[in-house]
Amino acid sequence: MMFLEFFIWGAWFVTIGSYLGNIGFSGTDIGYTYLMNNIAAVISPFFIGMIADRYFSSEKVMGVLHLTGAVIMYFATGITETTTLIGVLLLYNVCFMPTLALVNNISFQQMDNPGKTFPKIRVWGTIGWIVAGLSISFILGPIFANVEQSNVPLKMAAIASVILGLYSFSLPKTPPKNTGEDVTFGDILGLKALKLMKNKSFAAVMVSSLLISVPLAFYFSFTNLYLNEIGMSGVAAKQSMGQMSEVLFMVLMPFFFVRLGIKKMLLVGMLAWVLRYALFAMGDVGGMVWMLYLGILLHGVCYDFFFVTGQIYVDKKAGEDIRASAQGFITLVTYGVGMGLGSVLAGNIVDVFTVDGLKDWTTIWWIPGTFALLVAVFFYFTFNDKVSTRKEGATIEE
Repeated sequence: MMFLEFFIWGAWFVTIGSYLGNIGFSGTDIGYTYLMNNIAAVISPFFIGMIADRYFSSEKVMGVLHLTGAVIMYFATGITETTTLIGVLLLYNVCFMPTLALVNNISFQQMDNPGKTFPKIRVWGTIGWIVAGLSISFILGPIFANVEQSNVPLKMAAIASVILGLYSFSLPKTPPKNTGEDVTFGDILGLKALKLMKNKSFAAVMVSSLLISVPLAFYFSFTNLYLNEIGMSGVAAKQSMGQMSEVLFMVLMPFFFVRLGIKKMLLVGMLAWVLRYALFAMGDVGGMVWMLYLGILLHGVCYDFFFVTGQIYVDKKAGEDIRASAQGFITLVTYGVGMGLGSVLAGNIVDVFTVDGLKDWTTIWWIPGTFALLVAVFFYFTFNDKVSTRKEGATIEE
């Protein structure tokens, strides 16, 4: 289940920017297309909280959503008109994004010890994303010319959605947990956690999380298009090296936690974004190609050190009564608002620095890099909290 879930996402999310550019979308149009994913991330908690958690079994809801999404995605592969395609992809994302929470819910309800068992299951999602990239480059690539600029990866995602949709109905029964309970919009969006914003350091983490999500959107929206345009081959497979590093650094996180602490972990994560974009700005497919590879491999540090560490920090600061609410709040701030702003900003900046069809990628990448540096400076001077946690007998303080 987890493998297929992230195989589907990796199949279309990485390469769609290149496909859209090939059919005539501007940078702004591509940014708005990715914005549909962020809008769906905001809508998703309402769907899960108001429907899936109260009325229907999770595995059945997931089956229906993936089968519906498969039809919509396949239909989208035949559309080239900008507004229509963006609208259809919004519908697809509204179907897909709730399933990210559903696979977690299905997993947790079958586990006696989620803390020990879930990471072993979740890692198969990352493996699925990696396999999707490898499949595009090494299986579909030799069959279809310029496969990453085509709609073939989208069709692959649609086929995988059919498979997971049908498979979902065979998953263990996972009935709704909140039947008959009143659930408010504030509960779903995690607004109970707003009282934690009175703590200056918690507020610094939230603001920094929102702001650092803006340059994150540049990476997801335009890296594949950038690497294809400058002449790199097998880009989807090479981008999957970022997920490989994510697995490695996830395993190493306890080691770094003990030695660095919360503040330094978060700061290293932000500075990794600065370094990544500097490498993209200065790299090329000639003698400086190692910079591009290093920029991709930094994904594990970029993502794990900031986003995963931020989730852990929020978990430690929130009490039992608002822990789930706090996690919902940081998800809304990052994947919803932050990346939504970033998607729009990235598209517009790409268009500003495109002249006669040629993109000034060097300048384009320096902009999110500089932005990430400013966020790191802001965080350094505003976060001075002391958080003590226990990890395998060691005390972490930062």
